[in-house]
Amino acid sequence: PGRPPPQRVRFLPTPGHDGATELVPTMVPVLAEHPLVRGPRFRRLKIGAGHRLDVKASGVFVLGIGHGNKLLTDLYNCHLSKVYTVGGLFGKATDDFSDTGTLVEKTTFDHITREKLERVLAVIQGTNHKALLMHSNIDMKTQEAYELAVRGLIRPMGKSPPIITAVRCLQFAPPEFQLELHCLHETQQYLRKVVHEIGLELKSSAVCTQVRRTRDGVFTLDDALLRSQWNLQNIRNAIWSCQVKVQAEIERTLG
Repeated sequence: PGRPPPQRVRFLPTPGHDGATELVPTMVPVLAEHPLVRGPRFRRLKIGAGHRLDVKASGVFVLGIGHGNKLLTDLYNCHLSKVYTVGGLFGKATDDFSDTGTLVEKTTFDHITREKLERVLAVIQGTNHKALLMHSNIDMKTQEAYELAVRGLIRPMGKSPPIITAVRCLQFAPPEFQLELHCLHETQQYLRKVVHEIGLELKSSAVCTQVRRTRDGVFTLDDALLRSQWNLQNIRNAIWSCQVKVQAEIERTLG
């Protein structure tokens, strides 16, 4: 709701005694501040989007308001990892690797066990760990590498292909399974393709049923606001509650 318009004193003519006109001081609103005169209050408020989510994904989506747009750029330069919960379904393959795509083939999955799945996940994590070290441009035999490893800052600080820093199986109930992936520089479509490739490695096929981002850098699901909670007070409180940890992460990573 808009704030009440400011008042000013005007001397308005009013009929007095004996037909004479008198000037009476009266408080009247200043129409120069009326929304129909000055336009929307926040017409210059800029809102920027952080790491985007496609239409088939859900979860934490960070927005920057006003000065927060510069902080979005600083957080992007920190190259922080993001965490996803990804659901999969064995036995099908589609053209876009999702369960809503056009069906390409059906396969059997009775031979797949949790042990076989975790073996494939270990190979994926090992391969991506080598890529992480290669793109971080750090000599792993130096004191600098040791100090960065202790602080958890070994990551590509520039452009690199998508990298999965950690992956584990959360649920396994064939044909359905659920994974948790920690990623850098990924897209949601890349994660769907990873599920498809896991199915191929297990001599079967798989489609992605869900991609949900549970963490984006320092932001988690606990910081997120549902659509029904989008109002001025909740957004203001969210900005204030996240301000300290955003500044701390930027100073820790970028100095």
